[in-house]
Amino acid sequence: MRRRTAVVATVVALLAITGGGIAVTALADAGGGTKDSAHQDAGLPPATSPVERGDLSSSTQVDGTLGYAKERKVNAGAAGTLTWCAESGSTIERDGRLYEVNGAPVRLMYGTEPMYRTLKPGDKGNDVRQLEENLVALGYGAGLAVDDTYTDGTAAAVKRWQKAHDRKQTGRVGPDQISFQPAAVRVKSGESTVGDQVAPGKPVLSTTGSERVVRVQLDVAEGKLAKKGTKVTVTLPDGTTVDGKVAAVGRTAKPGDDPSDKTPKIPVTVTFDAPGKVEGFDQSPVTVNLTGETRKDVLSVPVNALLALPGGGFGVQVVEGGRTREVKVELGMFGQGRVEVTGGGLREGMKVGVPKV
Repeated sequence: MRRRTAVVATVVALLAITGGGIAVTALADAGGGTKDSAHQDAGLPPATSPVERGDLSSSTQVDGTLGYAKERKVNAGAAGTLTWCAESGSTIERDGRLYEVNGAPVRLMYGTEPMYRTLKPGDKGNDVRQLEENLVALGYGAGLAVDDTYTDGTAAAVKRWQKAHDRKQTGRVGPDQISFQPAAVRVKSGESTVGDQVAPGKPVLSTTGSERVVRVQLDVAEGKLAKKGTKVTVTLPDGTTVDGKVAAVGRTAKPGDDPSDKTPKIPVTVTFDAPGKVEGFDQSPVTVNLTGETRKDVLSVPVNALLALPGGGFGVQVVEGGRTREVKVELGMFGQGRVEVTGGGLREGMKVGVPKV
């Protein structure tokens, strides 16, 4: 057809604008058409494909990396020599040892506010509340009222905690004894080596959350498929498939990790519906299927069946009884190499012209 080349360029531009992310390619002869001189003389297309009715999904598959959530660093809370550090891959829960400075352990307690001062009777603040919540959870705060004030009762609970860990029972506690983290952590790597000199604010450990996540770098053109809450399926390294959803979508596009691919990417984080059942080595490659939008019971044709009409818009070439006619159509959703079409009197099973490879 004389306009087939023009429509390819037009549809490519359209898909770039809409973010359809579908490559326009020549399809094999789905309708059994043949390319010969008789077809050319009669103006028939080299191949045909049927108009189909069914569900159309704007799904796509992208590569991702299996990892852990909430990466962050744990800084030293005291100056001295690092004498012990939790091993990479280990999970540290409440009251567990993170590292030791000069032989004195720094233990994990749960809280969103960092431990930035030495707490003592009379102090007030959310860090006091966090400390008291942990003391109660660990069984050292019997009768302790959890509030924002460091009382004598708080000091007594701290002394019980210090005694249980063979520490001097001062009733005071600071960053040289505990580190507040939002939850249990998994040690990713050591930022300092045993024997190094450390100081407050110097990173000791790199940690993550204990739950598995997948990180994806998604082309900007496909960004609309990854809205927060979008359901996905993930194929793991062992071939099993698990359900998940998009948990976070970055707001800034930048080139991905592949130096040969300068296409702008958006960082996307996927979480699992049942994270405890997900296994696999850290940084393992996985495949993420973004289901996108689904349109139910619609008519669709292959993308490369579209023609750019002289007066504007798009049409298809209907083939019936050895004759052809062009009809104008309205385009809907693109997906799976097809496009939703309406108008032109199209019906399921009709044949439309397509290029032949």
